[in-house]
Amino acid sequence: MISFQPTSDLQRSAELTFNNMRPYYAHYAVDWEQSKILEQISGLENWDILYQGVPVGAVRIAMENDDCYLRDLQVGTAFQNKGIGAQALIEAARIATEHGAKHVKLRVFKISPAFHLYTREGFSVVKEDDRFYYMVKEI
Repeated sequence: MISFQPTSDLQRSAELTFNNMRPYYAHYAVDWEQSKILEQISGLENWDILYQGVPVGAVRIAMENDDCYLRDLQVGTAFQNKGIGAQALIEAARIATEHGAKHVKLRVFKISPAFHLYTREGFSVVKEDDRFYYMVKEI
């Protein structure tokens, strides 16, 4: 059973992000620390992803006009490829709709396997640069 609740421990959530993103930071020589992640996420709408009542991931969104920006979607490595990410995208779209958003937008590292999840779930690439795909989905 997958459920969602407002994040109860931002420090733990930042640690999950840091651990999940470390290979991408190393690949692109991005100088990030867990404290920087904590600083960045503190101003976002943060949600814990719970699997059988245990936090296994995080969804972070920011609203701007008619758009919802999916700033982060993290699922612990032991819980990936179980449909949790797809459920989190559905939940993000639900929250976005409650806020009156018409689109969910995100960016994803080009080397991230999450790109395939986003395309399966209806996101389209609208722009790209050397590191990222910028994607959008109408809701």
